[in-house]
Amino acid sequence: KVDGAPVSVRTYVHPEKDMVAASIKSEKRLPVALRLPYPTGGHCDDACNWDADSLHVTEIVASDENHATLRHTLDSTTYYINLAWTGAEAPVMTGRNVATITPTADEWTVTATFTPEVADNANPSVAETRDASSAYWTDFWKIGGVVDFSHCTDPRASELERRVVLSQYLLAIQCAGSTPPQETGLTYNSWFGKFHMEMIWWHQAQFALWGHEDLLNRTLPWYESSAGVARDIAERQGFKGLRWMKMTDPSGIEAPSKVGSFLIWQQPHLIYLAELAYRAQQDSAIINRYYDLVQGTAEFMADFADKDSLGRYTLRGIIPAQETLRAAETVNPPFELSYWHFALNTAQKWRERKGEPRVAEWDEIVAALSPLAAKDSLYLAAETAPETYSDIRLTSDHMAVLAAVGILPSSPLVQPDIMDNTFDWVYDNWNWDKTWGWDYPTTAMNAVRLGHPEKALNALLMDKRTNTYLPNGHNFQDNRLRCYLPGNGGLLTAVALMCAGWDGCETENPGFPKDGTWDVRWEDIKPLP
Repeated sequence: KVDGAPVSVRTYVHPEKDMVAASIKSEKRLPVALRLPYPTGGHCDDACNWDADSLHVTEIVASDENHATLRHTLDSTTYYINLAWTGAEAPVMTGRNVATITPTADEWTVTATFTPEVADNANPSVAETRDASSAYWTDFWKIGGVVDFSHCTDPRASELERRVVLSQYLLAIQCAGSTPPQETGLTYNSWFGKFHMEMIWWHQAQFALWGHEDLLNRTLPWYESSAGVARDIAERQGFKGLRWMKMTDPSGIEAPSKVGSFLIWQQPHLIYLAELAYRAQQDSAIINRYYDLVQGTAEFMADFADKDSLGRYTLRGIIPAQETLRAAETVNPPFELSYWHFALNTAQKWRERKGEPRVAEWDEIVAALSPLAAKDSLYLAAETAPETYSDIRLTSDHMAVLAAVGILPSSPLVQPDIMDNTFDWVYDNWNWDKTWGWDYPTTAMNAVRLGHPEKALNALLMDKRTNTYLPNGHNFQDNRLRCYLPGNGGLLTAVALMCAGWDGCETENPGFPKDGTWDVRWEDIKPLP
């Protein structure tokens, strides 16, 4: 209410256009101000600097009875906003970057479409946008995978269901664009607006597993547009193939970082995601489109592996997913070794599907990759980190060792009994208050593959700050990161594994206890590799 009078505002987003529509009802006939900000350049904020009008300008460049075009110029960037309305006057500039629309009726509408160039086509109406949005979301929920927890008697089931449903929605609206998403999606900026390529798997693997591979296929083409930069980076560093950087922007260039430049676990993600896209559709067009990218990615991986004096292939000179380890000292982190094994094997499968011969060198590398290093029957954070379980710095970071089995299938590099011992130690002793939102599904997926469904659920629903899911579904980390979408994506991928299992898994619902309290029913969810 405003001055005691009711106000109704309904907004809709068009599913195919960068467009918002609003229907407004109020006898007060309240004007609407469209304000445009300058960016902040801040590390973590809403990106809106409202006190820099002198640095940018908004102009009305065309206007008639029910339509206007605004041009917004920021430095060398220009974009346009197509406005259309009913029951209102034409907008007027009431500030350097403020356009105000004043209604002439108690009920009125306004639509706005953002375009990089001037567009001549008219905006869809509010009613058309509403209908398109309704049809899109109806299809989204009916076509994709679903899990039904209503027959479960464990009191935690309803909370898990809430997280699953809201995470599906949040990832669909935040993480299905033409570029990889930020870890905070479109809600606000984090890490200066850069997106982190080691996180793209966490955002988007779940799309292919939950029957929404079309959303994954919106983003994968970014790798095509960035392939030239990736090849230049590899060549500059003395490697073959394509090197994908950890932190970048729409152009694919390497962002300055004392950590990011040494990470490599983002490298195989393209192969994993392309494989999921192919498995979801079984369409040779996927192979044809991404074949060169998969091969170029694997070419770098093969060249990066270093053969030592023992005849083993090693990974060195890197900061692993467990970022507390130093690049100059680190050799053979377990997740990265396992990922190299999986991705090079998968790239070979793509060659066979394409009718091409396997690369003998890649087979040699896979066969001679270093096994995971262990001490006292526990896998280490790296071969060069014998103090893994006595150094609180290492047990207060990602438990990346568990990602070697769970996110990935087991491999000859892993001894099941040692991995089982490692899981037990992490589960019982890790500094859980120092972890991140994706660490809980990482632990859960490891537990599922090892045959510990009750502990998988306990990990997924652990009562810790960074495993908090707010009423709107966002995975809260702290006051800086009030939403953290890799946690949501990891949750959905873990639940897919808990339901549909993996290739060769013969257990029904392998991630749920068989004590009668978890009668979980699902459909249209795909197994992991």
